[in-house]
Amino acid sequence: MRRLVVLLSSIVALDIAFFAALTPLLPHFVSTYGLSKAAAGVLSASYAAGVLAASLPSGSIAARWGPRRAALVGVSLTTASSVAFAFADSAWMLGGARFLQGVGSALSWSGALAWLVAAAPRERRGELIGATMGAAVFGALCGPVIGAIATVAGVRATFLGVGLIGVGLIAWVVASHGVPAQPQPFKELVRRADRRLLGGMWLLVLPALLFGVVSVLVPLRLHDAGWGGVAIGAVFLITAALETVLNPLLGRLTDRRGYLLPVRVALVGSAAVSLGFAWATAAPVVAALVLLAGLAYGGFYTPGMTLLTDAAERRGISAALAFGAMNGAWAAGNVVGPAIGGWLAEVAGDALPYLLLAAICLASLLATARVAPRQLQPSSRPSSP
Repeated sequence: MRRLVVLLSSIVALDIAFFAALTPLLPHFVSTYGLSKAAAGVLSASYAAGVLAASLPSGSIAARWGPRRAALVGVSLTTASSVAFAFADSAWMLGGARFLQGVGSALSWSGALAWLVAAAPRERRGELIGATMGAAVFGALCGPVIGAIATVAGVRATFLGVGLIGVGLIAWVVASHGVPAQPQPFKELVRRADRRLLGGMWLLVLPALLFGVVSVLVPLRLHDAGWGGVAIGAVFLITAALETVLNPLLGRLTDRRGYLLPVRVALVGSAAVSLGFAWATAAPVVAALVLLAGLAYGGFYTPGMTLLTDAAERRGISAALAFGAMNGAWAAGNVVGPAIGGWLAEVAGDALPYLLLAAICLASLLATARVAPRQLQPSSRPSSP
């Protein structure tokens, strides 16, 4: 089990590293290709657009072919797209490479997480999902470092070098034993979905919205204040380090206390941090808020994914289909957040998207008041559909 967790954690870590590497590079591409904030938002969102396009097909593929094969195809696509990103010489080619990375990401995550859930003991599921999410955050930690290195060593050399890691992971997946496929038509996900499943999906949409806006506006704000790519990367590096510690702890808390407490704390913290971003003007204050955002915004993923998994099991939904839906939820937030956030900031200033995010968090907090604590407790055993 330990070796499997390391393998699957490595897959999601590599995937997120590619995703997060753009953050410190974004000001460089804006200057090189003369992009507006709205265009920068579109470039940032292209990765999530690929995830969104492939989210439901990836769940079906993982269910029909088996999680290991889906993960293998996903890692292969991510590695190939890293090479394409290295040789891109226009904003359109960069966007296309990131779109392909997103398609690979959808397959990697659906396969890897369905593989984990199939192999994990039920009573440790939250803990192991939290450990895997911690690895994903470690990838987010490495991503800004990769981007910062690329600002110094060059985009081509950096991304070709990182692509070699992907080749190593491909070989590891090929040499590993998988779990049986669980073929199930997509219509079963639609037919059996309930409020718990939809609630879990929303807890993945929301942090994607929050981080999506921050990933566009904060690097540009710090760049305008004179911060270079290395300094910007360092801010997000420290933030990811905090999230790496947070997620396994959240997994244990979720296993023991249920989903409601960590979700409510994350909602309150996220609303407060978003309001802080709306009013902050000094670059050091913005950087400090990014660190707090890592703790607040990052507090949704582990309870959200555990709730989604538990709800799918209760309703007899294939884990692969559930994680395909998870990809779609995350991607929707990461398409809307950067694109709409960048556009709103361009036409009305940076404060408006942050104020809207705070309002969404507060509305979600009010919605939890209608949920009884027993409705958000992990199940001790699966129930029939």
